[in-house]
Amino acid sequence: MADPNVRPAYVDFDGYRLSKAFDKELLQSALNYKPTADDIFVVTYPKCGTTWTQHIAFLIYNGGRRPKDALELLRDSPFLEMLGAESMTTMKRPGMAKSHFPFSMMPYSPEAKYIYVCRNPKDCCVSFFYHTKGFSGYEFTNGTFETFFDIFYAGETDFGDYFDHVLSWYEHRDDPNILFLHYEDMKHDPKEQV
Repeated sequence: MADPNVRPAYVDFDGYRLSKAFDKELLQSALNYKPTADDIFVVTYPKCGTTWTQHIAFLIYNGGRRPKDALELLRDSPFLEMLGAESMTTMKRPGMAKSHFPFSMMPYSPEAKYIYVCRNPKDCCVSFFYHTKGFSGYEFTNGTFETFFDIFYAGETDFGDYFDHVLSWYEHRDDPNILFLHYEDMKHDPKEQV
């Protein structure tokens, strides 16, 4: 039964809120990672098209071949914050990593490439609600959308405030090594966007 008093369980990492699934040492190693010229990152706020964009890139890099399973995609396109800097040294090249860091926290190099995807905040919020509700680590299986919406709107979900996150990358949309995409444009005309 839904309980409006249930809130998602988060862990604070030096002022940065994340789910309990993250390890502080791996997160710190991710923050300290020094990108190289052949690094490509798919960066989004959670539930804004990360996995879809990873799949598109995987298809491009592998001549249209789909990943055999989710593990192959994870191995070839590791989640930087979850798996740490070492995952960048063991991933297949060319390839890409995923991240949900805002620009201010993202390991940055003008030689590396960054693909940022933003999404309509209403759709992001709904998708993020179901994501949070579906993972037991959040301890939110009985949570309500109303409670989650209030948390999302206040910028108190993991990975911080949606609007601040998008704006942090939007300010760099014209940088030569950043491709800023909109989920809705990708859905409407994927060939034009890719």
